[in-house]
This record gives sequence, C-alpha cells and structure tokens, in this order.
Amino acid sequence: MTSEEGTAAEYELVYFKKLDDEFNKVNNFYKNVVEDVMKEADLLNKQMDALIAFRIKVENPDHFVNWNVEMDELASGVAAASSAAGSRTLRDLLDSPDPVLHNPPSNEGASNVSTKGILNVNTNSEISFGRENLRKVEGQLQRAFVEFYSKLRLLKSYSFLNVLAFSKIMKKYDKIASRNASKSYLQMVDNSYIGNCDGVTRLMERVEATFIKHFTNANRSKGIRILRPAAKRERHRTTFSLGFFVGCALALLASLASVVHTRNILGTPGSTQYMESLFPLYSLFGFIVLHLLMYAINIYAWRRYRVNYPFIFGFKQGTELGYREVFLITSVLATLALATVLANLDMEMDKKTKDFHTITELIPLMLVVFVILITVCPFNIVYRSSRYFLLVCLFYCVCAPFYKVLLPDFFLADQLTSQVEALRSIEYYICYYGGGGFISRDSSCKQSDLFKVFNFIVASIPYLFRLFQCLRRLFEEKNQMEGYNALKYFSTIVAVAIRTAYKLNTSMTWFILALVSSVISAVFNTYWDIVIDWGLLRKNSKNRFLRDKLLLPQQSVYFVAIVLNILLRFAWLQTIFNFTLPFLHMQAMVTIFACLEIIRRGIWNFFRLENEHLNNVGKYRAFKSVPLPFNYDEDDEDKDE
Repeated sequence: MTSEEGTAAEYELVYFKKLDDEFNKVNNFYKNVVEDVMKEADLLNKQMDALIAFRIKVENPDHFVNWNVEMDELASGVAAASSAAGSRTLRDLLDSPDPVLHNPPSNEGASNVSTKGILNVNTNSEISFGRENLRKVEGQLQRAFVEFYSKLRLLKSYSFLNVLAFSKIMKKYDKIASRNASKSYLQMVDNSYIGNCDGVTRLMERVEATFIKHFTNANRSKGIRILRPAAKRERHRTTFSLGFFVGCALALLASLASVVHTRNILGTPGSTQYMESLFPLYSLFGFIVLHLLMYAINIYAWRRYRVNYPFIFGFKQGTELGYREVFLITSVLATLALATVLANLDMEMDKKTKDFHTITELIPLMLVVFVILITVCPFNIVYRSSRYFLLVCLFYCVCAPFYKVLLPDFFLADQLTSQVEALRSIEYYICYYGGGGFISRDSSCKQSDLFKVFNFIVASIPYLFRLFQCLRRLFEEKNQMEGYNALKYFSTIVAVAIRTAYKLNTSMTWFILALVSSVISAVFNTYWDIVIDWGLLRKNSKNRFLRDKLLLPQQSVYFVAIVLNILLRFAWLQTIFNFTLPFLHMQAMVTIFACLEIIRRGIWNFFRLENEHLNNVGKYRAFKSVPLPFNYDEDDEDKDE
C-alpha cells in the first residue's frame, strides 16, 4: 500500500516485517540443519567404505591388504557424528570390554599409520577380523542409518509443513485484506532454500538404496519396513483381555472382602499372627501392582499431553508399551495375587504339630518365583523387548559407577527409592522361607539382629544406586549440580540409618537425631523435586511461581501437585511418632504409608518427564545420535608426523 493510505499501510508494513522475520527464522534453521545433515551423510559414506573393507577382510582373511588404503577408509570420527546429531546417544560399544576393532598389525608393505586405537583400545593389540565383530559393526551402522533416515523424514516434514503454513497465512491475509499478495509472496517462498532445496529428498533415496543393498540383501520391502517402522496399532485382544482380568480382579476382591466379613477373620486370634507372618508377603504384590497402575496412568497422561516418552526413555520404535498393555499386566498380576490370598486365607493348623499346610504356605513363594521367571524369560512372550529393556536398565543401576548414566537408568533408580518396603518384603521372604518359619507361621526371624542390620542395608540400596549415578555424572560432566544431587541422596541415607537406629533404641537422643536428620533430608528432597526436577517456582516466569512453558492448561494442577508432594514427602513422620489407629494393625499402617510414597512417585513421574520433554524441545534436541563403529583420531597422526 502507498503511504497515502495511512494506518492501513503501517499495519501492512508491521505485518510483512513480522512475517519475514518468522520466515527467515524457519529458513535459516532449516538451512543450518540440512548442512549438518550433509556432513553426517559424508561421515556415514566413509563408514560404509570401512564396512565394505571389513567384510572383504572377513570373507578373505588370507587376502593381502594394503593398510595405507584400508586405514584411510577406516578414518572417520565418532566425535564428529555426535556433535552433528544431537543430545542423547545410545549406549555404545566403547564401554564394552570386547571392542569391535583393534589396531592393525604391522603388515608387509604397510606404513606406520597412527590411529590412537580404533575404538579406543591398546595400540599393541591386533585387529580381530571375526564374524562376531562384523555383526557388531553392522548392527551399529544399521542403527545409525535408521536414526539418520528418521532425521531426514522429520526434516522433509518440517519443510512441507512450514511451506504449507505460509501458504495458509497468505491466503487468509488475501481474504481479510481483499488483496492478491499471496501469489508473489509464495513465489518467494518457493524460490527460497526451504522451498526449493530437494537435497533431503535425494539423500533419502540414496540412504534407501544403500541400506537395502548392504543390510537387507536387496530386499526392498524388508529395508523400507526397517527404515519406516509402522506406527504401533492398538489390538482388540489387549482391550478384551484387560477387561476380562480387571473383572476377575474385582470379583476376587469382592470375594475376599465377603469371606473376611462372613468368617469374622479379623476378630479371630489368628488374625494377628496372619498380619505378622503372611501379610508382609502379599503386600509385595500390592506395591508392584500400585506402581504399575501409576505408571499406566502416567503413560495415558503423557500421551494425552503429547509428551514424547518413547524418545525420552530411548525405547525402540514400535516396542514401547501403551497404557493398555501396562494396565493389562497390572490386572493379571492383581488377579494372581488376590487368588493366592484367597487360597491361603485359612487360619487352621494341625493341633498336634502346630504346623500349617505346607502346600498353601508355599503359594506366595511360588508366585514370586513365577513372576521372576516370566521377567527373565528369554523367549519372545509377554513383551520381551520391554522386559529386556527393564533388565538392562536394572543392570546399569546396580553397576552405576562403571557405566555411563542415561535417563532411563536414573529414572528406574528413582522408582526403586519409592519401593523400599517392597525390598524389605523380599528380605522377609528370604527370612521366612529360608529359616523354615513358614511351617508354623513363625515370623520371629524379624526380631534377629542380623535381620535388623539387613533391614537398614536393604533400605539404603536404592539411594546408593542414585548416589553412585550422581557421582559418575559429576565425574564425567563436571556439573556441580550432580554433586548437590549426590549430597541429597547421602542425606537421605543418613536419615534412614538414624531412623533405623531409633527403632532399636527409642531414647530421646536418637529421637532428636532422627527428627532433625529426616527434616533436613525431606526439605532438601522437596526443594529438588519441585525446583530442579519439575522446573517450577521460577521467580521471573510469565506463569506466576511456575515456569514459562507448561503442558497442562490448568495451572492449579501444578500447585496441587506441589502441595501433595510436600505432604507426602513428610510421611516418614509416621516412623518416628508411631501413628497408629486402633482398628488397624501396625503392619497395615506401614503398608498404607508405603503406598502413599508410591502415589507421590507417580505424580513426580509425570512432571519430571514433562520438564524433560519441554527442555528437549527448547534445545532443538529431536534426534538420537548413534556412535559409529570406526573411529580415527587425526590429531595422533599429526603428532606422529
């Protein structure tokens, strides 16, 4: 518009200036990412050259190799790939004691080529050109190609959606302003880098051709299926099975309540003995079922508010469990546990021997063994990939000081810190069945000094896992916040130790020590939960006392979560002041407070992952970078020269 048209011309100037700024932001971002992608493509091309040379050496081990040529092809760097790709990496083979490659031996005609140890190993060792190492290399490169192709697909979608968005914006402008400006503006968009660059499409075709040829033996349908995994479909049989087992669990629960009421079991003399001996055995399943239930609710909420939990946890695409699958596992376990409770609810014993029926007394142990066997079962049943993922994360929790700590590892360790009573139940299983107490329902082994010592050790194990994980990250990342986090878990271990000592010696001195140490630990943990893990209570946030970016539209939910977290964090007061209710056994009180901690952890899970999701988006971290198998340090060669 001409300047004579006054205010309308000023508005148009502001509008197009804003539109140009947004377009330049999108276009420059796309251009920078595409340039990085092209560099990564060159890196993958060199990796493929090295893989081909490796295959030739494996297939023809006696064939003469000119190491001047071969090592030039092996020269590529993991560090360059990692810096170009993103934030989160898969656990690579560098941590493995069995490296993929070693340095080349001195061959006839080969010059002194410096490699600083391919895959960072001893320079005096020899290359292991075996089929096992070849499979490892192929597996790494295949994962790298899949992730790289996924990045290309996202970039192509990014280009298409943004060009489409500017088209719709301009058409809306023409309609409102009664102008015909979209044609010329969209021509500029089409001629821009984001609208005219077809490099990503051509690169996708190259990746497809290379992957199909070298990794699927020219089987195109198989190659495309791996590169473009189909979205996970909900199965009707899962929904049907879920409904069936939920119905079974509810029916068993109603039957249990009816039997207890009809027989007046709670009023019999044997009820106290039952609560002391068998109830701690069955409470283990209650803790697991409740935790799985909270996790299923978390998954539903994450999906509802588009938190990308499969990417954050690092699940293989298409193998992550949905909330229906987790609900199904929960209902099946609840059905089995309630059935065993009903089968072992009798209070009768042999009047002569004072023994109970051995078969029924072994039912809880048989159920525990069954669950463990299913968890470690190597066959492809009952969500094998998820079970394997859980076991791997558990292994890295146990071996925390020796391996790189990723989010799934410390997330699982945090879950274990809320299952202290479950771990104590496992200790009681060993005590009850190992000592033969199950024959006469004798739980006196809990009073032994050895049991009380291990009671403290077992309670400290999850916090030790997190302490070691924090120290490992402090050592690797040099981030002082990890040091503070380690101090937080150390304070919790001290508080647990003093509270355990207070149970053994209820003097005023130990009471004061237990109270002070627990308050310090609770305040420290509460602050960390809300401010660090959830990212809330920011002073200068546009959302008062919260953070700038929120997923939930109702801000009151965040304040309710904060209050609940504070209240549930101080549930340990029960262990010091011994809150009791006349109609509840002490063991039932302990179980209730343990369940409250599991519920608090479930609430924590949602907001912790929400914060992680928002931080990833804010830092443009949408891809995984996969470590590549062939590594070469050019600095070492310069030093040798």
